[in-house]
Amino acid sequence: MYYNDYNRPPQEPIVTNDFQVDGQPVAPAVQPRKKGRAPRLVALGLVCALVGGVAGGAAVRFVPGLGGRTTLYESTHAPVAVELANINRDQPMTGAEVYASNVGSAVGITTELVTTNFWGQRVKGAAAGSGFVVTHDGYILTNYHVIDGASSIQVAFENGKSYPATLVGGEESNDIAVLKIEPQEELTPVVLGDSDNLVVGEQVCAIGNPLGELTFTFTAGYVSARDRTITMENGERMNMLQTDTAINSGNSGGPLFNMYGEVIGITSAKYSSSSSSSASIEGIGFAIPINDVKDMVTDIIQKGYVTGKPNVGILMNDVSSEATLRYGIPAGAYVEAVLEGSCGEKAGLKAGDIITAVGENAVASSDALASQVKEYKAGETVQFTVYREGEYLTLDIALDENDLDRAKAMDELQQSYRESQQQVQQQQSSQGYSWPFGGLFGW
Repeated sequence: MYYNDYNRPPQEPIVTNDFQVDGQPVAPAVQPRKKGRAPRLVALGLVCALVGGVAGGAAVRFVPGLGGRTTLYESTHAPVAVELANINRDQPMTGAEVYASNVGSAVGITTELVTTNFWGQRVKGAAAGSGFVVTHDGYILTNYHVIDGASSIQVAFENGKSYPATLVGGEESNDIAVLKIEPQEELTPVVLGDSDNLVVGEQVCAIGNPLGELTFTFTAGYVSARDRTITMENGERMNMLQTDTAINSGNSGGPLFNMYGEVIGITSAKYSSSSSSSASIEGIGFAIPINDVKDMVTDIIQKGYVTGKPNVGILMNDVSSEATLRYGIPAGAYVEAVLEGSCGEKAGLKAGDIITAVGENAVASSDALASQVKEYKAGETVQFTVYREGEYLTLDIALDENDLDRAKAMDELQQSYRESQQQVQQQQSSQGYSWPFGGLFGW
């Protein structure tokens, strides 16, 4: 059996120059005489070299009470100094320089949420995330999921200043949101880089607020992969940068920098196991490439929404497998309601229609239809294949733009439809009738 010096059996005393562990003194070990003078000179040279090395980079402290033989070495070098005036963004920076030149542009975000619980009671909650300043006059970029459902938003800076923020606009499907604060002075915005120029293995770093408590934390790593298609918790599929930079809850919405101090991504997600019995997963984080959202950010700042997004003007449900078996109808997106004056109404869509294809692509659900329509821009014409009363027909639809007015109209349509259907569904439930379609979905 192997023993180390701390659990060696008592019958094996540890012999040293002056004593043994069991307390019985022994005669000092006799050192054999060395022949010749050369080895002694070499040893003396080594000792001098070691002492010289210690003297050049550390101070020597002798520990009292131990015969002067136990020594601690303390560093004496000057602290690392970062001169912001000397930083050149045309040259790669150190991590300390990236942090010093950008921490004033990073923010911590806290939100207050008001939700309704199972018993219909209004319950307050809180959430935290990160963000960064993109303009001198107070526009801030973060993740949509950081502020989703927030009744109030507060933004804090590294210098201790804090401001209430308003939501200018957001893009849930791309997980970005723009906030606005009214600062007392001009802010220092970050510099947006070119994420298309990143290469795998390039060093990157992040500033954020992990756990919502460890504010303005700096972490660093490398680009692990590009163009990863990641399915988010809300079902949206997004293009992402993969990095081993530490990204935790609270980092969401913060900046990911290259070593020139430019923002090349928005930290957004960490890969984690969905099972408590699975192995722990570390070093797999994701960020939204900044090039994917630059134009969207500009649109939101200028107009409050992302321009060019299409909208059909309908509320949809999924056709359940039960409905296809019981009624012999095809799978697809079931039209529950059509917005008056929308392109869907103008093209002839009606409540009760089942949309089974967009162009040449079959759709078996409302999510599938939405994914297909997102491939087009507002103003473009797309052909829907519709199942109606046992027959298939095609409709050409010139897509509307999903601007603020349309978004508001769709919210009102959805609210009124839900209210009108509550009594109907309650009656169906009391009669033992099961609604054959899935959850309501507006598009």
